[in-house]
Amino acid sequence: MADLYTLSVPGGASIAFRLSPAPPSRPGPILPGVVFCGGFRSDMTGGKAVHLEAACRARGQAFLRFDYSGHGQSGGRFEDGTIGRWLGDALAVIDRLTEGPQILIGSSMGGWIAALAALARPDRVAGLIGIAAAPDFTESLIWDRLSQSQRETLRRDGVLLRPSPYDGGPDPITLRLVEDGRDHLLLGAPVAIGVPVRLIHGMADSDVPWRQSLRLAERIAGPDVRLVLVKDGGHRLSRPQDLALISDELQRLTACIAGGRAPDSSLGGTAPG
Repeated sequence: MADLYTLSVPGGASIAFRLSPAPPSRPGPILPGVVFCGGFRSDMTGGKAVHLEAACRARGQAFLRFDYSGHGQSGGRFEDGTIGRWLGDALAVIDRLTEGPQILIGSSMGGWIAALAALARPDRVAGLIGIAAAPDFTESLIWDRLSQSQRETLRRDGVLLRPSPYDGGPDPITLRLVEDGRDHLLLGAPVAIGVPVRLIHGMADSDVPWRQSLRLAERIAGPDVRLVLVKDGGHRLSRPQDLALISDELQRLTACIAGGRAPDSSLGGTAPG
């Protein structure tokens, strides 16, 4: 396992990360690095991140996983976080800790963050994988599902505790999170991502409907977009067969990019050089 380090980012938080670098003398074509973006209130110790890191290490591919501010071992309060702030964390680790073309893998909320990062860094992102991607979830999966009384509580108090099906107690949903999310919505217009995109979603996902990934696939302007549906898969997609599927998709995407197949540069993507 890669050692734990921290990176200071604007705002005073320290971002915890683990970086498994590619060996300096690996034979064959240069492989794109991989950056894993986790989900809402999750951290970099999850099964998908650890499994993919091991797979990348075995084939000599750099792999970076990190915790957003207010998550896991990073500094800061979760309640101070927003989509914009967590996007800033992702861009900071891409800019300061990686070199060359990168494949971004985003799980749940991380799929939204990864898509936004691909738009912000078209010269660095060579491919994108979404796992149960949840673009625009602050609006469609939080705000739109709140009752009128819950919305009034959120406006009055600035925070609402929402029950969570996972460990760690209720999710604190802040008004700042919802309002900032509206500045980063993707699904209402074409998404100018031109690099290869792979979206994997469980049809038994009770947290993020699989049609969220379908809507994202429809909006992405690039031609190389594939949606893989797992009929009996839940939200976490962490069963052995799910991990094998994700790992296989990453390996195929890596081979495609390392082999020099160029994305559609007219949409801002660049071929790895």
